[in-house]
Amino acid sequence: MSIWHWVIVLIVVVVLFGTGKLAKMGPDLGAAIRGFKKSMNGDDADPSATDPVAPEVLRADPPATDSTAQQTQHDHTQNK
Repeated sequence: MSIWHWVIVLIVVVVLFGTGKLAKMGPDLGAAIRGFKKSMNGDDADPSATDPVAPEVLRADPPATDSTAQQTQHDHTQNK
C-alpha cells in the first residue's frame, strides 16, 4: 500500500471514532499490553492488593432424611 492509502485509512478512522475516543484508546491499549507482558512473565502479584482474599470454602448439603426423600419422590410422581 502506498502512503495515500494509509492517509485515507487514517482519515476514515478519525471520522468514525473521533479524536477524543482515539486519545483514550492509546493508554487503554498500553495498559492491556503491560498487563499481558506481566502475566507472561509471571508477575501476577498486584502491589495495590494488600488484602489477601480467603479461599472460598464449599460445603456439601446435609444428607436427606427419610421424610425429605419421600417428599421428593412424591413431588416427582405428581409432576409426571
